[in-house]
Amino acid sequence: MRPARALIDLAALRHNYRLARELGGRKALAVVKADAYGHGAVRCAQALEVEADGFAVACIEEALELREAGVRAPILLLEGFFEADELALIDAHDLWCVVQAEWQIDAIERARPGKPFTLWLKLDSGMHRLGLAASDYRASLQHLQALPHVREVVAMTHFARADELDCERTDEQRALFHQVCDELHLPASLSNSPALLGWPTAQGEWARPGLMLYGATPFAGPHPVADRLQPVMTVTSKVIGVRELAAGEPIGYGASSPRVPAASASSRWATPTATRSSPPTAPRSPSTAGPAHWSVACRWTCSPSTSPTTPPPASAARSNCGAGRYRSANWHCTAKAAPTSCCAD
Repeated sequence: MRPARALIDLAALRHNYRLARELGGRKALAVVKADAYGHGAVRCAQALEVEADGFAVACIEEALELREAGVRAPILLLEGFFEADELALIDAHDLWCVVQAEWQIDAIERARPGKPFTLWLKLDSGMHRLGLAASDYRASLQHLQALPHVREVVAMTHFARADELDCERTDEQRALFHQVCDELHLPASLSNSPALLGWPTAQGEWARPGLMLYGATPFAGPHPVADRLQPVMTVTSKVIGVRELAAGEPIGYGASSPRVPAASASSRWATPTATRSSPPTAPRSPSTAGPAHWSVACRWTCSPSTSPTTPPPASAARSNCGAGRYRSANWHCTAKAAPTSCCAD
């Protein structure tokens, strides 16, 4: 059997959620979209449900999975609904919903739910992906507030460059949000993970910690607050082969050291940003016994299958991907399917 395993530390997950609550100062929705960033949405939600103020997912399918598993806490659909007929499911399963387009408001007006909706009205303050323009926001809010089947509206926005601590864009977005929303007297939600960790003035009644829950920092370098995060996933495997090539020969997807081990694992684990631990800078001697162990997206523990070998070099490749900046070590992973996952309290 493939030797790769992923161990999920639910105590670390709870620690990171508590840190998010501490930084935000009020309420926090734990973002468990994309199967909790590959950590297992159901188990993570169950571990947090006693203390979490609620959860956030990308789409209704992810919300229904949590409901079917018995999760009863509030669940927010971050992308809202894609078709008007999904409103019946939102009503039946008591889901909260982001509203980011006029056609959704029209669909909500036509709906006849059994109980009023809780809606999060999204302002495009500068991300320019989803959300209502500032010039349209007040009229859209008044439209929703006039409907008898709308219980509450939360004002929200999403920061584009909060992981860049020297970038003015976050302050510009925050200023526009307050300019539009302060007089509306709505509960507010501004902060994602990098805003919670790095922008203490960009907070509201609701925070939306995502990547940070799993121990990943959104920042390129050390950060005093992000350094308090604990890695949630530990991946273990065995080195299944060692190749020695002539100097200058390329290896894998990015040219690396002329000597590199190959570990059996899954490419799904070449994800989130580096944790607070850094890869070692000095290679281990081939004669040194014991597993190679360091942190990138999570903790990797690779034990040799035949003889000890040199771990990969410390250099890591950066790329932009999905929920944020990702970093992967120079391992050559041969897996085609996800390895077995398990959870530890």
